[in-house]
Amino acid sequence: MRHGDKIKNLGRTYSHRKALMSNLTCQLIEHKRITTTLAKAKALRVYAEPIITRSKNDNMHNRRTIFSYLQDKNAVTELFGVIGDKVANRPGGYTRIIKLPRRMGDAADMAMIELVDFNEIYTKESKDTAAKKTRRSRRSSSAAPKKAEAAPVAQTPAPEVTEAPASEATENNEAPAAEGSSEETTA
Repeated sequence: MRHGDKIKNLGRTYSHRKALMSNLTCQLIEHKRITTTLAKAKALRVYAEPIITRSKNDNMHNRRTIFSYLQDKNAVTELFGVIGDKVANRPGGYTRIIKLPRRMGDAADMAMIELVDFNEIYTKESKDTAAKKTRRSRRSSSAAPKKAEAAPVAQTPAPEVTEAPASEATENNEAPAAEGSSEETTA
């Protein structure tokens, strides 16, 4: 029985489980997205999130602590360099688990776990729309007085230009129409 046992053992001993989580975390940091079983992905999220939280504050103590978990210099460098900068403003929830179809061989539940800030599909759209909204709001607030000042100047010549060709066109059209109508009336 496992009453009160909060640790997902994953059918492994402590040392094997520790090595598995360390390796999965290093691969997640390196590739930003990995595919594994659903149980391992859920256990990995619990293991990796505190490590990523520590990467926000780059000091020697945090680097040594994370190195004791991961035992991989490249992963620690990547974590404090690229990933730490991207997640600096995020209060938590650095990973996302997406369920995948079952594995063919043993029908195990599969999942993809990824770092949220590194997904181009979701982040591009949200950043583009946010950037467009902020640009529009800046333009509308700062450009509104300019448009009000520039609008009368732009509108004053515009009617003159549009009225002049329109009046020439109506004069030209009226003259042939008048000649045509006089011919029609005479004929």
